Amino acid sequence: MKTLAPALVSIVFWSSAFAGIRSALLNYAPGHLALLRFLVASSVLVVYAVCTRISVPNLHDIPKIMVLGFLGITVYHIALNFGEISVTAGSASLLIASTPALTALLAVIFLKEKMNRWAWVGIVTSFFGVFLVTLGEGQGLQFNLGAILIFVAALSSSAYFAFQTPLLEKYGALPMTTYVICAGTFLMLIFLPGLPQAIYSAPLCSTFSVVYLGVFPGALAYVTWNQALSKAPASLVSSFLYLSPVLAIFIASVLLNEIPSLVSLVGGGVSILGVMIVNLFYR
Repeated sequence: MKTLAPALVSIVFWSSAFAGIRSALLNYAPGHLALLRFLVASSVLVVYAVCTRISVPNLHDIPKIMVLGFLGITVYHIALNFGEISVTAGSASLLIASTPALTALLAVIFLKEKMNRWAWVGIVTSFFGVFLVTLGEGQGLQFNLGAILIFVAALSSSAYFAFQTPLLEKYGALPMTTYVICAGTFLMLIFLPGLPQAIYSAPLCSTFSVVYLGVFPGALAYVTWNQALSKAPASLVSSFLYLSPVLAIFIASVLLNEIPSLVSLVGGGVSILGVMIVNLFYR
């Protein structure tokens, strides 16, 4: 159990991020929130990289790293932040839970990986669950633009996971995480205008929330996740991801008094069931 404790730490941090984002959005614009959060995360990881003597990537790999940073950090977090303006933290976590199924689908389409019939059933099931969550976050049974943006975030994150494999094998998990987060942060600098004024105007508690998002879900969670992966099989460690929506909904209900609609909860359950089917039968 001690070997899996770091994975649980990561899941708790990542689950808390959804409520943290909702809280910080009360005083920060989505772009400013994303940039400040990852300026903090990048700073922490750069210090860690220097202390552990992580090597610098090869020059010819930098364009690929920039693309991965754009997909996995810039697009993901900008879309997630804009989406959470109108979507509850719990429902956002349920939508993001579709990421493994999307990753498998992209691997089949672009990387020509094979997938059996049951895995396809899992993907269709997961997408139907996402459809229900998107309806459940609207007024009545209508589509919510924020939910669609969060699905875009999940799709972007899935593309990152699907296409990172060659560089991940070359450099290792922690160096790649550092490279990608720094690259994604650099691309977020378009949101720098107005950020100093936003920091000055925001209540100190909101700024502390953003710093928390940067240090813990944004940086340290990746370090503890990599520690878990180094001590236990990836399939076992990844199973902890199923806890994330449950914890996210619990944290949001306690801190924000938010509970997703019944339709969203049912849709989230269906989506997670689909992801479990994909993980069981994929390959």
